[in-house]
This record gives sequence, structure tokens and C-alpha cells, in this order.
Amino acid sequence: MDTGELSIWPAPAKLNLFLRITARRSDGYHELQTAFQFLDFHDEISIRVRTDGQIHRLKGLEGLPEEQDMVMRAAALLQAQTRCRLGADLMVDKRIPVGGGLGGGSSDAATVLTALNRLWETGLSRTELAGLGGQLGADVPVFVAGQSAWAEGIGDRLTPMDFPCPWYLVVHPGVAVLTHEIFSDPELTRNSRPIKITSFLSHGDRNDCLTVVRRKYAEVGLALDWLGQYGDARLTGTGACVFSAFETCDEAGRALDRLPAKWRGFVARGLNRSPLLQMG
Repeated sequence: MDTGELSIWPAPAKLNLFLRITARRSDGYHELQTAFQFLDFHDEISIRVRTDGQIHRLKGLEGLPEEQDMVMRAAALLQAQTRCRLGADLMVDKRIPVGGGLGGGSSDAATVLTALNRLWETGLSRTELAGLGGQLGADVPVFVAGQSAWAEGIGDRLTPMDFPCPWYLVVHPGVAVLTHEIFSDPELTRNSRPIKITSFLSHGDRNDCLTVVRRKYAEVGLALDWLGQYGDARLTGTGACVFSAFETCDEAGRALDRLPAKWRGFVARGLNRSPLLQMG
């Protein structure tokens, strides 16, 4: 049974400000460098604690089986690891585009871990929660940590950073990019020279997935070309979303007003600290 009290938790989107792939490991994973920054644009996860130990998904992504849902997997993992006898009703209001490179699934999982750790009073530290998150996906720990970061390894070695926080116009060109398809492509660059943090902060950098994504997903290339008329247009992660930075919200909004009707977009401020930190 439930306790009757419903709490609402944010699960913010992220951008990869650049992405270099520096090596391919023997286990099939890739060594990379990237910079994560959060956005003030998020999914909302509503949670009601149950006293019967059952975990139910009352609202989520349509068509996604529960066993593949990162929200359900996160709740079950925390419950098993802590031997918690409580359960939860979970409701996810999705705003972050699926397959867009904005980390929606990973962020949802991190929010569930953080929220249930508090609501169930399981007492894990943020470091312990990040370790659990790493079992769910390489991007989950950065959302648990809640701090923009320079990342290396498979994205798990994090150095907290404060980046400039411009306004971003983010465009989703209406396709879902399959990450495994991009990383398995034989033409993907896998031997980029690592760079220093100071070099990125001074000069910016590239996304090694861009050439492959453009070839496989023509609509992403069209979106990049359109957005490029307003500034430096970049791909986040493996896409499909592309983004450009603006000095003011109004400037970004004026570009959004001209977005072709066939695409979706939104304006959001860059954040160095996740809104989840204020709650968890």
C-alpha cells in the first residue's frame, strides 16, 4: 500500500559540449573525452512510497517494456542493494526527446536513485549512489553527482567543472539516433589525440561522431546546417539533437521562432549544478 504523499523530482537534460574518442578497449567500450553540462530543461518524476515493497510504473514512455525502463531498473537495483522493504509508485512526465543525445534515460535513473535513497531512508552516500548508477549506464553517475564535469575513460572519470552558462537553442530533427550503431561504424574516428581542459576552455573542440551521424542521418545534417546560420552548431553525444549557444534568451528565442515546422526545439539555460542537488 502507499503512504499517500506524492513528491515530484526533476531529471535534467545534459549536453556534451564536445566528444573525442581516443581508443577502443578490448571489452568493446570506447575511451573518450567529453564535457557534460546540464540544462534547465527536465523530465519530471513523481514518486509515492509504498509500504508493501512493490514497485509500479503508473506512467512512463509509451511502448517501452518495464524491464528495459531505466526508471524501473534503478528502483529495483537500489531496493535489492539496500534490502529495502519499501516500494514505490513511479510516474514519469517525459519532456526530453528520446534518442536525442540529451541523456534523458540516464537522468531519469539518477533521479530515481537519488529520490528513493532519501524517501526510503536507505542512507547511501552520493558516491555510493553514483557507483550503483554506473551499473545502469555510463552517463548515470554524472547525473547523480549533479555537477557539470570533464569526463574521461568511458565517461566515468569525472572532474567537476564550472563552464560558461549561455542560453542554448536545442533542435531535435525528428529522428532517433542509435548510439550502438554509431559506435560500431567502421569509419568512426577512434584514435583522436587527447586534449587538455585548458585547451577546450580556450578554443572549444569537435565531436568525433559527427561525420558518421551526418552520413547515416541526413536530417541531423540538415538541422546542423540550418542552425549554423546563427552560430557554432554542434552535435550532443551521438545525437540526434544539435545545439548552439546564444548570449541572451531573446536571441535564442528569435532563432527558435524561425525553426522549420518539421522539427522540434526548445531554449534552455546552461547549468553547472543540477536542480536535483537542491532536493537530494
